[in-house]
Amino acid sequence: MRTRVGVSLILVFLAIGLFALQQGRGHLTGTVTDPLGLVIPGVTITISGPERRSTATDPQGVFLFKDLPAGSYEVRGELIGFARVTTKVTVTAGRTEQMKVQMAPAGLTEAVAVLASPGKVRVGGRIAQTFDGLFDRNGDAPRRPLAPPRSEPFDTEAYDHIVENGFQQVSADPLSTFSIDVDTASYANVRRFLNDGALPPPGAVRIEELINYFRFDYPQPSGDAPFSITTELAECPWNPAHHIALIGLQAREMDEREPTPRNLVFLIDVSGSMDSPDKLPLVRQSMRMLTSVLTERDRVAIVVYAGASGLVLPSTTGDRKAVIERALGDLEAGGSTNGAAGIRLAYRVARENFIRGSVNRVILATDGDFNVGVTSQDELVRLIEEQRASGIFLSVLGVGTGNLKDSTMEKLADKGNGNYSYLDSLHEARKVLVREAGGTLMTVAKDVKIQVEFNPRTVGAYRLIGYENRLLRNEDFNDDLKDAGEIGAGHSVTALYEIVPAGVKLDAPGIDPLKYQRRPEPSRAASSGELVTIKVRYKAPDGDRSRLLTTVLRNEQRPMTSNAGFASAVAELGMLLRGSKYSSRASYESIASLARRFKGADEDGYRAEFLRLADIASGLRRRGDRGSEESRR
Repeated sequence: MRTRVGVSLILVFLAIGLFALQQGRGHLTGTVTDPLGLVIPGVTITISGPERRSTATDPQGVFLFKDLPAGSYEVRGELIGFARVTTKVTVTAGRTEQMKVQMAPAGLTEAVAVLASPGKVRVGGRIAQTFDGLFDRNGDAPRRPLAPPRSEPFDTEAYDHIVENGFQQVSADPLSTFSIDVDTASYANVRRFLNDGALPPPGAVRIEELINYFRFDYPQPSGDAPFSITTELAECPWNPAHHIALIGLQAREMDEREPTPRNLVFLIDVSGSMDSPDKLPLVRQSMRMLTSVLTERDRVAIVVYAGASGLVLPSTTGDRKAVIERALGDLEAGGSTNGAAGIRLAYRVARENFIRGSVNRVILATDGDFNVGVTSQDELVRLIEEQRASGIFLSVLGVGTGNLKDSTMEKLADKGNGNYSYLDSLHEARKVLVREAGGTLMTVAKDVKIQVEFNPRTVGAYRLIGYENRLLRNEDFNDDLKDAGEIGAGHSVTALYEIVPAGVKLDAPGIDPLKYQRRPEPSRAASSGELVTIKVRYKAPDGDRSRLLTTVLRNEQRPMTSNAGFASAVAELGMLLRGSKYSSRASYESIASLARRFKGADEDGYRAEFLRLADIASGLRRRGDRGSEESRR
C-alpha cells in the first residue's frame, strides 16, 4: 500500500513539473541575509521582466515567486536602513531558481548580491567606511555591523513629550485608572530608527506599544466575555526589592471559517510628501496584500486626498481584484495635503455602504503631514470624534521618514475608535493587514478601561509602566460617555506595574500629615492576602452601556513565567531607550538574558528580532557614551 502511495505521489509531482514545463513557467526563491549571515525579514523584493511582482521576505528571510514566465528578470531588494541591492536572474521553465541575496547596512558597505548558481557572482561595491568593531555574538542575538547615524535631518518628525509615570503612594492614591492600548506603531518606528543606526527620540518610545507588539500565552475567554483576564506577580528584574505585577487581556479569536463581511474605505494620502519609495509605493503594495484576502462578501472603496480629495474607486466587491489593483496602480503623489476633506469624503462613502453588524472601517495611510485646510491636531481630532458616532472605526497606517507626524496620527486613531500602526516594510504590512487582520479590523470590545485598587496592607507604592497618554481620572471609569481603547479579535493587551511592597523604603518625596481629616483606615478585606483588585469595563462594538469584569491578584510571588519574563525584557529596553530615571539596575545584558530565557517557541521570529534590536541599541549606546567621553576631553 505504501509503495502504491509513493508511486502515485511521484507521478503527481512529475505531472506538475511537466505541466509547468509545457506552460513555459518556473519558480524563483531566495534568502536574504546580512554580511554576518543573519537573515533579514521584511525586505521588499521586486522583480521586473516578463512579469513585474513584489513580495516581502518572511521571518526566516525567505521570499518566493511562483509560476513566473520563463525569462530574464531584474531582482531588487529594499529595506529602510540597508543599501538597495539589484541583480539579475534567469528563470527556466519547469525549474525553481534559488538565490542568496546579501544586504548591508546603508553607509557601511555597498549591497552585495550572490546567486546560488556557480559563475554568477556579482559584487555591488567595496566597503565604504570602517567601523570600530562588531557587537558581541551571544546566543540568539548574532552580531551585526553598526550602521552610521542618519545624515539627513529629522527635526520635522513630530512626537509628543512623554512625562513618565512616577511612583504613587497607596496611602494617598490607592486607585490607578487607564484606557487600554493595542497600537503597535511605536515598536515598528523604534525598529526603523535602530535599523538605520540611530537611537530613537524619547517621545517615539511608548513602552506599552513596545510590549503590545508581541502576543503572549493568555487563555481564550470563556462564557460571554469577549476577553479573558490573566494576572501574575514576580520579582522585578531591574529592582529585586520590588515586584512586577502583570495584567493581560486576551480577546476571543475570530472564526476564520465564517469571516465577518468588511466594508472598507482606503483613504490614501497622495500629496507631494508621499513621493518616496517608503511612502506611497509601500502603501500601494500593502493595500494590494489586504485586497488579496478579500472576498465577494467584502467591499472596498478608495479615496485619495492632496490639495483636494476624490473618489478613485467606488465601493467595489472584494472579488473584483483586478479592478481594485488597477485603481491602486494608478495612484501618484503630488500636491499639498488637505486631509480633512479626504476624511469627510471617506466617512461619507463608508456610511453609504454601511453593513450592519459587520466591519465598517476607514483605513487612513499617510505620513501625517496635513498642511492645507484643517491642520491643527485639535481640529482634526474633533473632526474624527464627530465621525466616530456613525459606528465607523478608523485604522491609521503611518509611513515614511523625515517628516512623520506620529503625534497627530496616534491621536486620530485613538479618537476614531481604532488603532495606529507604522509600516516600515512590507513584512510589517503583512503582519498588520493580513496575519492579524482580525485584530486590526474587527473590534470585539470598545471603550475598554482598567481600574486597579491597591491594598495598603501589601503595597506601599506602585508605578504603571507606560500608558502615559492613556491615563484616566478615577471617576472616568464609571462614566460611559468617556472614550477609551478598543480591542480587536485575537489581540492581547498587557500592562505592567512596578510594585513596592508595604514596608520597603521608597526614595521619593512624601506627603505631610493632613490637618482636617485622617487617612482612610484599612477595611477587613485588607487582611485577605490580596495584592490588588482589578476591574475592567467594556462595551459591545455597537453598544452604549458598559459591562464590568472583576478579578483579584493575591500577594503570592511565583517564579517568573514566559509572559512576565519577556514583557519585562521589552519594558526594560523601553526604559533604557527613553532614559528613564526609574531604570535602576536595568542593563542590555539583563534584557538579552531575560529575552533569551523567555523567548518561547517564537514561530514568527519576532522575539528573535527583538534580541537583534536590543543588541543594536546596546552598540549605539556604547558608541554614544564613547563619543561623549571624547568630546569632554
